[in-house]
Amino acid sequence: MTLGVRVAAFDSENRVLLVRHQYLTGWYLPGGGVDAGETLAEAARRELYEETGYGCNLDLVLLSMYFNRMGTGRDHVGLFKAVLTGQDADWRRPVMEIAELQLFAMDALPEGLSPATQRRLHEIADNRAPQPYW
Repeated sequence: MTLGVRVAAFDSENRVLLVRHQYLTGWYLPGGGVDAGETLAEAARRELYEETGYGCNLDLVLLSMYFNRMGTGRDHVGLFKAVLTGQDADWRRPVMEIAELQLFAMDALPEGLSPATQRRLHEIADNRAPQPYW
């Protein structure tokens, strides 16, 4: 089984932070795999920082766990909600992975939002119960 995390990270103006990868089309929530010996929350904080340079509040909220049918059939994703605390001025974008990152108002999300990201953001915005599939 593989285990990953995604982070719906919001700034003080309730804008969500999204990334575009070099190797995928569309906009996504920051995230990635959980390393051996790492908690889900530790992985969420690490991936958020690695991909965006942003830190987040200490009390991350695990919104749900999802089964990712598009992967190997053994992939699971934990979705966290976080409040951004600022971007490290010394952070450098991983140019081989992240093409772009940007904050978006929830009522002005970009074209090309990945379907799973769109579903998760609608669940959050509408305070809906999460679906079981990523």
